[in-house]
Amino acid sequence: MAEPRERVLVVDDDPPLQRMLERTLAAEGFEVAVAGDGGAALLAAERSTPDVIVLDVAIPLLDGLAVCRRLRDKGVATPILMLTARDAVPDRVAGLEAGADDYLVKPFAVQELIARLRALIRRRDGQARLARLSYGDLVLDVDSRRAIRSGRRIDLTGRESDLLALLLREPGRIVRREQAIAEIWGGAAEANVVDRYVTRLRRKLGEPALIRTIRGAGFMLRP
Repeated sequence: MAEPRERVLVVDDDPPLQRMLERTLAAEGFEVAVAGDGGAALLAAERSTPDVIVLDVAIPLLDGLAVCRRLRDKGVATPILMLTARDAVPDRVAGLEAGADDYLVKPFAVQELIARLRALIRRRDGQARLARLSYGDLVLDVDSRRAIRSGRRIDLTGRESDLLALLLREPGRIVRREQAIAEIWGGAAEANVVDRYVTRLRRKLGEPALIRTIRGAGFMLRP
């Protein structure tokens, strides 16, 4: 029996690029679905259950950032690689904060795109082996990006879940801002983005506060 092919959803409104990616990715063994605007992208992400999504920022109806945020708010944990023609740091940060996992600037080498997609899928598969993390009265389901504390369900965005998982994997140890930025934002974020996400996590997790700030160092779960 043939092995199931990995599914990729390509979201781009440039027909020549869309066709090229569809042909190339299919030749590399992917099963490819395509969408040309934000509304179609949301529908396709639900219907085709892709293993990875290639998402252009500048698409009609809903732009790529809005699509990414909506997918993450719905609990969709599928890895997302953003495509954009803009390489400024604020643009990269905006994509990563919206919930993207990687960022590629146009024009790009197709082989680099393929390598990044496979790396995202490998990372997802590795995370799936550690799909349930707990600490005290808190449990995090990594796949669904949902936490439960004292029986209360807490829905998290992609980055919130990733940061909480990082803390849960190192209980009692300091997680430095630089480490979080490297592992979660791919190094493309300002230092205060971690503080903002910690504030959001504290608000969602409620009292008593679980995440402690270590001044000048980083953050840790309270012992």
